[in-house]
Amino acid sequence: MQRTDNDNPPASGKAAWRERIRAERAAVPQEQRDAEASALARNLSEIQAATVCFYVPFGTEPGSRALLDVLSRQGSRVLLPVIPDAAGPLDWAEYSGPSSLATGVFPPVLEPTGPRLGPDAVREADVVLVPALAVDRVGVRLGKGGGYYDRSLVLASRETRFVAVVRDSELVDRLPSEPHDVRMHAALTPGRGLVSLAERPEV
Repeated sequence: MQRTDNDNPPASGKAAWRERIRAERAAVPQEQRDAEASALARNLSEIQAATVCFYVPFGTEPGSRALLDVLSRQGSRVLLPVIPDAAGPLDWAEYSGPSSLATGVFPPVLEPTGPRLGPDAVREADVVLVPALAVDRVGVRLGKGGGYYDRSLVLASRETRFVAVVRDSELVDRLPSEPHDVRMHAALTPGRGLVSLAERPEV
């Protein structure tokens, strides 16, 4: 069930939102996680793009590594993030199958082991599938707080579409926002597929 504004924590409380959603994700049974991951894989058919930036889901994040192969079978070139040692934009490398993944600087996060393409490689993407704890109707995304994606997405082409990957209940009416937050164009959900959001403001 979608949340309403009356269900929301105070607008200033990003930490409260993160705590709440992490607890909710942790309570989801494995059977439901698997079903939602399968649904997300099916819904990826709505993403048709020559180059897609994605990530390797881990822990309680929606989806699974199988989504990477779905995109590859659809003909997309898949770029995956490499987390830098210091705060800054993400580096990127191409996904070439499960054997091309290894533990990165923040275990258990898996990263590609191929040649690094640099932070500007995000400009080659037609679509960036972005991890999120939640996203709202005007495209405000709640991340984990590290800021890596906000620093990276500002480097993308103006034509690139940003799609937050969330569970159905994590598409909400309103989230707290800050000036540096990069707005999403759409959300990919298990039950509703690809949902368009209000266009992000021009910057």
